[in-house]
Amino acid sequence: MEQHQNQYALVTGATSGIGYELAKQAAEHGYNLVIVARSQDALQSCAKDFLKYGINVIPLAKDLFNPGAALELYNEVKGKGIEINLLINDAGQGQYGLFIETDINRQLEIIQLNIASLTALTYYFLKDMVARNEGRILQVASIASNLPGPLQAVYHATKAYVLSFTEALINELKDTEVIMTALQPGVTDTDFFDKAGAQNSKLVEDPSKMSDPAQVAKDGFEALMAGKDKVVSGFKNKMMVSMSHVTPDSVNAERIRKMSEEQDHDENS
Repeated sequence: MEQHQNQYALVTGATSGIGYELAKQAAEHGYNLVIVARSQDALQSCAKDFLKYGINVIPLAKDLFNPGAALELYNEVKGKGIEINLLINDAGQGQYGLFIETDINRQLEIIQLNIASLTALTYYFLKDMVARNEGRILQVASIASNLPGPLQAVYHATKAYVLSFTEALINELKDTEVIMTALQPGVTDTDFFDKAGAQNSKLVEDPSKMSDPAQVAKDGFEALMAGKDKVVSGFKNKMMVSMSHVTPDSVNAERIRKMSEEQDHDENS
């Protein structure tokens, strides 16, 4: 296995779910870590998990819902004299429900986190990577990138941005040694749905049908190391994305609406 001693990976959303597993993948491959999340306590706990790989772990608490946080994070990393060789933009959240019945301020925060902070972090660290002609970036998109998402309209739209943004930058980087990859998971067994207020959605009705975040992270990390443009994690998710390309958007939207509706708890149904 290729090792990356003395190189650093920065992972946002690193304290749980896919982000935690991606940080673990980086640690297993010998990268030192800069782990980023909002909770300092959670970061300190995760740092202990990663130290067993014999690497250096720097926890940095940053709230990427705030517009200035991405630049603050970049400046703190630079101030420590750390060069980021691998950037993993995992932090992202959603909000469940009919758009007009959700909190617009919460939706705007999600746009800030999923789009603006991701874009800013990509900009700052990518400029350094291009200047060195070395580096890798993994953008965590979603199969939602390819599908309109009734009941999660803003989340799906933000992930469509992430995929389109990544695909465009891959072209801009084609004459450099900088690699960028989009990871597209499907419904994964993380706390995403709790944070989104979607605990009663049919999407989480059967946990056995949800993807394992460790496997999703492995798929994404391997694709990044192999220099692939994008990877859809999971056979069923690959089929869903393939079908979406040949199905009218209105049909895709209706299918996602039915999959996302609240579970029927009527005992007579």
